[in-house]
Parts: sequence; C-alpha cells; structure tokens
Amino acid sequence: MKVFSSSHTFDYSWEEVSTANWRKYCPWNDKSTHVIAVDTLAREVDAATGILRTERLITCRQSAPEWIKSLLGCCMETSQVFETSYVDPAAKTVTMVSQNITWSNLVNVQETVIYRPLDANRTQFEQDARITALCGGWQRIKNSIEDTMVTRFKENATKGKEGFECVLAMSRRVFAEEREKERQHSADTMVA
Repeated sequence: MKVFSSSHTFDYSWEEVSTANWRKYCPWNDKSTHVIAVDTLAREVDAATGILRTERLITCRQSAPEWIKSLLGCCMETSQVFETSYVDPAAKTVTMVSQNITWSNLVNVQETVIYRPLDANRTQFEQDARITALCGGWQRIKNSIEDTMVTRFKENATKGKEGFECVLAMSRRVFAEEREKERQHSADTMVA
C-alpha cells in the first residue's frame, strides 16, 4: 500500500469553499477537464445533526499508462469513482470519501478530503489517499502500479487545487455581482 497526502490553505472562508465545492468540476475549472460527468445519486439532510450527506458518481476520461494496459489486456478510457460527502454546518467541515469503482478488483484507491476553517478568511484542505494494488504475489508489479498511481494522484491533485482556486475566484466574483444587484434593486425600490 502507498499513501499520498497533501494539504493546502485556501484564502477563502469556509462558507465560500463549502459552497464552491459543488461547482468544482464546472466550466470555470479548466484544470479538471478529465472529469466528464458528475451524477448525484442521493442527497439527504440528517434532521438531528443538520449534516448534508451526498452520494455522487464521478466519471473521468483517464487512460492508464500503456504498460498497465498491456499487463491488464484492456484499454478502458473512462473510469468511475463513488464519492460520499458530508457537510457539517455546526462543526464547519466538509468531508469527502471516495473509492474507485473501475478496476477495483485490481487496485483499490480510497481518498479522504477534509475542508475546515483556519480562521474567518482561510480554509484548510487536507487530502489523504491510500492506494493498494491487488496483484497476488507479484510484489514488483504491485509496487510499480502503486507508484504510478501515486504519481498520477500527485499530478491530478496539483491541477485540482489550481482549478479549484479558479472556481473559488469566479464564485466570489459572481456572488459579489449578485449581492450588488440585490442592493441596487432594494435601493431602487425604496426610492420609488
């Protein structure tokens, strides 16, 4: 098993980050073009805790390296990930847990992402991925697959953070414009 961990501080409030998180794979994010579909499967709010639980299926265009394709005898160009997220407004945390569906009989990828406020204007991002190749006794092949997956994870994590920064900036701009329109409308209504 190999582990990939990273952390990052976003210079945005937890409210901004937790709201923009639902737009992470939208056209504002030109760094995550490999994500071709995000389907919400279930969404519910726990009446007792106020925690929003969402299940999503994320489909990516992400081919495996050629040596893995030849080893596995396949050329699958898309992969799917099952994600469960928990937004806890009381504790101010967003926790996302994901698991690969594609090739899960050959490699197991479990990722946990947590967003929590550092202060009123900054949010801490923590990411942890555990990657386990399931190739029986072939330790060299297992290590190579796990190393390749960690490298790809690192590349995608860097792009993902850059893309999410774009989404956050655009969200801040759009919300500010909408607030200004509402303010102007209220001012116009009071004058009339």
